[in-house]
Amino acid sequence: MKLNIVPALRGATWVKLGIQTFGKQPLALIGLFFMFMAIMSVASMVPMIGLPIAMTVLPAMTLGLMAATREATQGKFPMPLILLTGLRSDSRKARAMLTLGAMYAAGFMCAMGVSYLVDGGGFAHMYLGGQVPDKELMASSEFMAAMWTFIGLHLPLSLMFWHAPALVYWQDLPAVKSMFFSIVACFRNFLAFTVFAAAWMGVMVLMVLAITAVSSLMGNPGLAGVLLFPALMLVASMFFTSLYFTYHDSFEVDVPDAKLPAD
Repeated sequence: MKLNIVPALRGATWVKLGIQTFGKQPLALIGLFFMFMAIMSVASMVPMIGLPIAMTVLPAMTLGLMAATREATQGKFPMPLILLTGLRSDSRKARAMLTLGAMYAAGFMCAMGVSYLVDGGGFAHMYLGGQVPDKELMASSEFMAAMWTFIGLHLPLSLMFWHAPALVYWQDLPAVKSMFFSIVACFRNFLAFTVFAAAWMGVMVLMVLAITAVSSLMGNPGLAGVLLFPALMLVASMFFTSLYFTYHDSFEVDVPDAKLPAD
């Protein structure tokens, strides 16, 4: 396995490839994304242990979406069972994937627990309960401190697990080593990932502005509220489609892929 260093503008190419690949198999990829969301939501509903279960299966589910993207680049129609790719492989890889999940769940719960100590659980209840916080809560210094504490702890955790599922499955690395190479790759390609994040933020902002403009032109402001959620889910599905390309370019890939365009 060899780590590749890519130019900063490759981050924008990852976004373009994600959108283009989504366009090749839109029904399959958005269907898989909603299945992914449904599995995570149902798992989270289990009392007491739901959230740890959801966080434990998250790396494997993310690998499934990446595998679906790889099939789409090859002109194939990814089937629903591809979401379980990481758990349906040989027992050694499946154990490594579940180990990844357990470590991610522990890290996530620790980060959330620290934020709970900062503001007494205001941010944690908002984040985990999916409730919109009131203005008074959001304006409090404790809430803001808890939010930034969680972000500061969760960001390095996310980088450690960004490529880790793919490295376990396609590069046959053990869980801990995959986390190490994942965060190293993210830091070595920091500029490309910065452009990648900025580009997706731009896509999201443009989507919101377009929906708002259409609603205003049609004289129906309420239409924006109706369209906004499905539009953001569409962008989220495209974002997950683009994740495979960040892995593909950051490492020498030993699996056959369609030739990806250069910058």
